[in-house]
Amino acid sequence: MPFDEAGGRPPGRNVLGGRLHSCASTPLTGFYRNGCCNTGPEDFGSHTVCAVMTATFLRFSAGQGNDLSTPRPEFGFPGLQPGDRWCLCAPRWQEALLAGSAPMVALEATEESALAYCSLEDLQSHAAPC
Repeated sequence: MPFDEAGGRPPGRNVLGGRLHSCASTPLTGFYRNGCCNTGPEDFGSHTVCAVMTATFLRFSAGQGNDLSTPRPEFGFPGLQPGDRWCLCAPRWQEALLAGSAPMVALEATEESALAYCSLEDLQSHAAPC
């Protein structure tokens, strides 16, 4: 079985059924901070949606109590800006969709377990250009 280069985890599958691609390395994202939106039993939030940040979504997230824009150097977190890619919790993406604030999604970098919370059709309708 092949393993990825970060953490020795087997590569995940994306929502399109292919191999999971990297989401972002600047800033370094993912529950395991390996650049991928892969997940495991420790990831209670399902950080599986590779989203392209927008000002609208960042405001929405801050309004829900999760300020992703403010740098938190004590955690090595630079704060996100519009255009940054980040592994979002799938339930938060779905919540943003229902509120009309969902960001675009990199489908090849969105882990397949996001489909437990989000429909493929909704994700595809917010697909980021390659």
